[in-house]
Amino acid sequence: MKALDKAVELFWEKGYEGTSLTDLTKAIGVNKPSLYAAFGSKEQLFLKALDRYHERIRLFAAHLLTLPSARDSIEAFLCALATFQSAPGTPHGCLLVQGALAASDESRRVREILCEIRELGVEVLRRFLQRAHDQGELPPGINLVTLARYFVTLYQGISVQAAGGVPTEELHNIISIAMGCWPENHS
Repeated sequence: MKALDKAVELFWEKGYEGTSLTDLTKAIGVNKPSLYAAFGSKEQLFLKALDRYHERIRLFAAHLLTLPSARDSIEAFLCALATFQSAPGTPHGCLLVQGALAASDESRRVREILCEIRELGVEVLRRFLQRAHDQGELPPGINLVTLARYFVTLYQGISVQAAGGVPTEELHNIISIAMGCWPENHS
């Protein structure tokens, strides 16, 4: 496993503050000066790890937002993320959600970056839902920002449940129930 992938796993499992420089140097197999030379600071390494983690999510699930039906796309996307977050052999939960929810003042910048990334997720979903709305899949007058935030909140809750050890099948069942709230266009 590459050094950056090892850092991803550590940050994913322990969060930003829970991952020490000693943890990182042991996992990567380098001393602190070599770690700094290769990645800069712990924060810079975390940001590179976030990019790698995000890339993994995109490869695993992003293509699902291209299914013919917006509802089917959202459900498949959420199920893929739940599977990703509860898969054996990787930390459970989501690095973007759990990486620095609560952090010291020294880690405020990391917490703010994660908040911005999560907000970008809302905007990506809103744009996706806008296309679905424009194609008549959603009723007129629906608040697309709120609907996007609903699905992001569902995703984040699934992340917390996965981190707590809830099995993949149960997470998929939760998603199935939540999709019952999909607003149908009856016009």
